[in-house]
Amino acid sequence: MAKNRFTSARGPSQRQLRMGELIRRTLSDLLMRGDVHDPDLNRISVTVGEVRCSPDLKVATAYVTPLGGKGGPELIAALARNKGELRHLLGKEMTAKYVPDLRFRLDETYDQMDETRRLFSDETVQRDIAAPESDEDDLD
Repeated sequence: MAKNRFTSARGPSQRQLRMGELIRRTLSDLLMRGDVHDPDLNRISVTVGEVRCSPDLKVATAYVTPLGGKGGPELIAALARNKGELRHLLGKEMTAKYVPDLRFRLDETYDQMDETRRLFSDETVQRDIAAPESDEDDLD
């Protein structure tokens, strides 16, 4: 069975990573400057954490979070409403031949980090981390 050239267990290609980072930086700049003609979107400070591109570079998924973490669904709705204008502005700013279709998702990595910190600070976990391993003691 022939392998699809876009299917890889190694992760995204250099091309995908470069395009994702270019879109992330440009999108961050556009949102920071308030270039979009939507007052609802311009009053929200947005962090663009990551942009992942599909293997054919036709779709870019931007993982975003509002500053402070509140109002995530409203932010996603505002970005989705303005994705045509954002795509147009990206095309003017970037040197790419084609600007991918944009999709927006809430970036939940910060929540996951907080949960991990909470778990590591739990006294039961701290006790298990600090406890000497019994297998090594039995070998002596």
